[in-house]
Amino acid sequence: MYATAELYDQGQASRASATVDAPPAPASADYAWRVLEEIDYGLLLVSPSSALQHANHLARHELTRARFLRIEGNTVVGHMAAQTEEINKAVRGAAQGRRQMLTLRNGADTLHVACVPLFPSFESRTGSVLLMLSRQVGTQNLNVTFFARSHGLTPAEEAVLKALCDGLDVHEIAISHGVSEYTIRTQVRSLRDKTGINSMRLLVQRVAALPPVVPMSLTTHG
Repeated sequence: MYATAELYDQGQASRASATVDAPPAPASADYAWRVLEEIDYGLLLVSPSSALQHANHLARHELTRARFLRIEGNTVVGHMAAQTEEINKAVRGAAQGRRQMLTLRNGADTLHVACVPLFPSFESRTGSVLLMLSRQVGTQNLNVTFFARSHGLTPAEEAVLKALCDGLDVHEIAISHGVSEYTIRTQVRSLRDKTGINSMRLLVQRVAALPPVVPMSLTTHG
C-alpha cells in the first residue's frame, strides 16, 4: 500500500490516502502543486523523519515501480534496509540545512537523489526536505516533439533525434530501428540541415536545455 499526506498552509501533514495519488491541496497552494507537476524530474517532499508529504507525477511513478524507493506506511524507504538508513541519514542532515546527494543502486541501475533543505541552516530550525530524483531514460517529455515540429522534422528524424539524446550511436540506432546505418546517417544529415546545427553534440545539448513539456494526462492522473 502506498500513501501520501495532505499538506495545509502550515506545512503539516494531516491524513494518509490509500494510493500514491496527487493529494488534494488547499486553494492557496494549488498553483505550487501544479508547478511541481510540470517539472520533468521526480520530486518528493518529505518530513525530517522521511514521512511523505507530497510527490509529483514522476516521483509517484518511481514509488509505484519500487525499484529504488517505495512507501512503507507513510514513510519513504529504500528497497533494502541499508539504503533506507542511508536515506534517513541524508534526510535528517538536509532537514538541518546540509545538502546531500545519494546514489541508490538496484542491480546495474542507479538513481541519484539530491536532498535539498527547504529552510536555510542559519534559521536554526528543521523543516521539510525536497528529494530531487535524477531524470530517467524513457520519461515522457514532449519538448523533443515540439522541437521537431518547429524545425519540420519527419517522424523518423524525430525518432533518431530522441535516440541520440538517449545516448545511442548510429550503429545502435540502426539496430533499434531495423534499418541500415546509411539510412540513419542520411537522417542525421537531414537533422543538421533542418536545425542549422552541424554538431550532433551541440544539437543534443540544445535539446537537453529545452524546458520540459509534460503530457497533461500525467499531470492530472499521475
